[in-house]
Order: sequence, then C-alpha cells, then structure tokens
Amino acid sequence: MDQVVSQISILFPEFSRWFAAGMIVFARLLGFIRFAPIFNRKEIAGLVKLAFAFILAVILTPLLKPGIPPANISPLLLLTLNFIAGAVIGYIAQIIILAIEAGGDMINTQMGLSSAMVMDPSTNSQTSILSRVITLLGLVIFIQLGGFYWLINALVRSFEIFPIYAVSIPLEKIINLDYLITTTSNVLYIGLQIASPVLLATLGQDIILGVISKTAPQVNVFQLSFLFKPVLGASIMIWILPMLINVISDFFLSFSSIY
Repeated sequence: MDQVVSQISILFPEFSRWFAAGMIVFARLLGFIRFAPIFNRKEIAGLVKLAFAFILAVILTPLLKPGIPPANISPLLLLTLNFIAGAVIGYIAQIIILAIEAGGDMINTQMGLSSAMVMDPSTNSQTSILSRVITLLGLVIFIQLGGFYWLINALVRSFEIFPIYAVSIPLEKIINLDYLITTTSNVLYIGLQIASPVLLATLGQDIILGVISKTAPQVNVFQLSFLFKPVLGASIMIWILPMLINVISDFFLSFSSIY
C-alpha cells in the first residue's frame, strides 16, 4: 500500500498535499456529525454518515485551497484538534435542541407519565414518550426553518476561524461566551415556557383535588389524580399545539445568528 501511495505521489505531485488536507477535513466532519443535531441521530445508518462526511470532505477540500502540510507538526495532533473543533461546534448546536427536550420531560413528569419510559436508541438511555415526540417535533421545525443550512454554514465558517493546519483552537472565536451562557441557561427557561400551560393546568387540578379531599375525606383523591392528569395534560397539549410550534420556531430563529 505504501508503494502504491508513493507511486501516486510521483505521478501526481499534488496528491500528498490534497490527501493530507482531505483527511484533516474529514476528521473535523466526523466530530461535527457525531454531536450535531439531525446528524447525530442513530436512526441514520453509520455508513450513510461516513459517506456524507466523505462527500463533504471532497467538496470542501478544494474550496479551502490548502497549502503544504507543516513538516514539524504531528499529523495525529492535527486530526485530533480538528475532530475536537468539529465536536465543539456540533455540541453547541445540540444544546439548543436539549431545551426542547427539557420541556417535554417537564410535561411528562407533571402528567404522571414518568413510569412510561422507553428505550431511546438514539441516546441509549431511558426517555419518556412525550419528550421524544416533542423532541422530534422540534427537529422537524428546525429543519423546516433552515437548520440544516445553518449547521453547514457554521462548519464552513469554522475553517476560516480555525484553519486545518492550526495547532491551537481559538475558543474565544469559535465559542461566543454570551451565546453559550444564553443557550445553556435557556435549557431551563425555554423548557418551562413550553411546559407552563400543562404545569399550571395540573397545578390547578391539584388545588381542586386538595379542596375536595378536605371537604369529602372519603373520596380517594390520590387515585383520581392518576386518572385526571393524563387526560387533562393531553387536552391542554392538543389545545396549545399551534402556539407551541410558534414558540419553538421563535426560539430557533432567535439563535440562528449563532451559526
């Protein structure tokens, strides 16, 4: 194999330069696809992800016009740094999706459906059905608003901020601390905003059932709460679904500039 590569290098003098740059770009794409929303879903086969990363690497490498790889820098170091840079960009985008998932978890807990947990193959963890539905709804809205384009645009811009042959990651340029603080804090804020109608409705129901338990102690209020909460929560969810879509859309659009 080494002889084949050396012969190709003799026939095509630029082969080594383009091949080295393509491998580094491919490493950054792998880190990005591993953590970025949409791409990190395990419903997408690993072979499809590798093929997509390879096609993007072939397209992006000529556009970057890479120079000669530095001889005094380890190729393993360049591959590792570029993988980390891609992973950082993908994880920041994933934080925005986590806010939607947090809202689904709050609604699921308040409706008393915490015991109805299923195995989520995309995260290899137990998750609630309602949380999964709201997360998938958020992903559909994210794609519809152009989230796929935002992610690719952020990846392309990362090569301007952090060149493929750089040996130090400029975190202050890749990560805007104001945006990072806002996105992480919004995981709770947006989750509460999404779940607030159901939380308030079930809170009112608990107050009513508490009054009933004081006025008529013979009524089994504890059992009634298990019957009413899922029905009330599902009714509220159906009623607020159009408003919920608008809230999620506004949330995504408010952070579109982060890409």
